[in-house]
Amino acid sequence: MFILRDLLLPLQAVFSNTVQGQKRKVWFVYTLLAVLVPFTSSITSNLLRALQTLFGLKLKSQRFYAFMASPTLPWKGLWHTMWGMIPSPAVKERILLVLDDSINPKSGKKIFGCAYFHNHASKSNQSSYPWSQCILAVGLLKKIKSRWACLPLDFRFYMMKKDIEAESATATRKGEVLHFEDKMAQAATMITDIRNYYKQPVLIVTDSWFGNNGLWSRLDRRNEGSFHLLSRMRTNIILYDFAPVATGTPKAGRPRKYGLRLGSVDDCAGRLKENSQSYRVFLYGKKREVLAYSQTVMLKTMKCRVRVVWVYRKTRYVALMTTDMRLSVEQIIEYYGARWKIESGFKEIKQEIGSSKSQVRNSEAVLNHLNFCMMSTTLTWIYADRLENAPDRRYKIRGRAGFAFSDVRRIIAEAALSSDFYSVCPVPAQTPQKSFVKILLRMVA
Repeated sequence: MFILRDLLLPLQAVFSNTVQGQKRKVWFVYTLLAVLVPFTSSITSNLLRALQTLFGLKLKSQRFYAFMASPTLPWKGLWHTMWGMIPSPAVKERILLVLDDSINPKSGKKIFGCAYFHNHASKSNQSSYPWSQCILAVGLLKKIKSRWACLPLDFRFYMMKKDIEAESATATRKGEVLHFEDKMAQAATMITDIRNYYKQPVLIVTDSWFGNNGLWSRLDRRNEGSFHLLSRMRTNIILYDFAPVATGTPKAGRPRKYGLRLGSVDDCAGRLKENSQSYRVFLYGKKREVLAYSQTVMLKTMKCRVRVVWVYRKTRYVALMTTDMRLSVEQIIEYYGARWKIESGFKEIKQEIGSSKSQVRNSEAVLNHLNFCMMSTTLTWIYADRLENAPDRRYKIRGRAGFAFSDVRRIIAEAALSSDFYSVCPVPAQTPQKSFVKILLRMVA
């Protein structure tokens, strides 16, 4: 209960001292908790029922829907406060960020941010271009109680240029059509804001779609090592050796930047496999033995030197590259393996918390709802990090000993619904019966 108090009071302090601000700060923290209580999905009507039934708030539906669609909620200040509450955010003296995008299918045709986006993970019985929102998110990779977790820090809705030029209703906010910004520019803006806040070097872990010069050129300009990339490589990228050291009389023209052509990533993988070594790496929750080979090369696509690590399986391989030469082979493999946590994070936000089931249409309501879902996810992991001991896993799964996201949500729900919590955030109403709450908690994960 005291952990929850220490996390929520700084968030309340962001709101103004006006009468409206004092009301909203109470509504805000209880809405955040209603998102986390694992009883129903976090659609707006369910949140209102949770506030009225579980927390005893006397709040009319019209007032609550106006609050959820408010354009004046201080999200920037709230997120900066949340970033500051993360214990020890740096890993080995660097901020470890993970970047990826995801689609959020919807059914309403006038929902803000929606279009026909390509779903590369669609199954044979699913549409390859579902009506959905494309969400670009940046999260913090951090070990919490000996397991990796992704803490959402920021997000953007990506809109295609053709939809903006057509002045689609889904690309309009506050009566004005949005300006087009590609994913690389959106990602660079978010990463730069986080770097400016923490004032520490940043390592961005991403897949091969973002791990190229499109993002690197926007981050590397005159930043002197403030940003580094770690990503998977495409198999057809050509690698080059370093330029030979010039001797004798200098020749006319600029000095060579690239040396001999080493071949593609795929060619080098087959040729270098016999030189691979065994490394013991913390990967996917436990220590594993992996075969890998590392070499520093030049890339014409990024116009810089990178360290490439080929990780060999039985019949396949994965090629990873990084611009950070200080990373060891073990760190490169472990950090990229932890990248999968952003995929788990998308599942937690969309399915467990229930963001995908929300059908709000107004642009401010859509943005506010997703902010609540992402901030509640970050709050959950911060809460888990501040616990004295790691939570027990309620549902045991073979090969998974660590606790799950749902286990922490349950602990938070028990703390938020206890009678002691109302001394922190009092509400002018009677709280529900404890027996009713206990029955609900026994029914959910």
